[in-house]
Amino acid sequence: MKNEEQKFNDLFIYLKKNNLEHINAFQNFMQIVENDGKVSSKVKEAVALGIAIKSQCKGCIFIHTKNALNKGYTKEEILEIAWVAVLMGGGPSFVYLSYVKEALEEYK
Repeated sequence: MKNEEQKFNDLFIYLKKNNLEHINAFQNFMQIVENDGKVSSKVKEAVALGIAIKSQCKGCIFIHTKNALNKGYTKEEILEIAWVAVLMGGGPSFVYLSYVKEALEEYK
């Protein structure tokens, strides 16, 4: 089975072939939002990871866990961020910590 990152990359390739204008606009929007501003891109990544967990988005959890590691977050910091999502999302968010664990193991 393809990993979550590969599924995401495959989706982008598919959309570039079939909805180029839309995917380009979305990528531009992502770049603007994710760049450093009044809030650092590192902090924005932590927020994105928390929202991914709260939203129960498996693919997003993998992507944002990898991005958080690339931004310099440690495993321990990522788990602490994840617990904030559980605080806000309860039991359903707790279950999605398994994907954070899986992503941490995959991208270590």
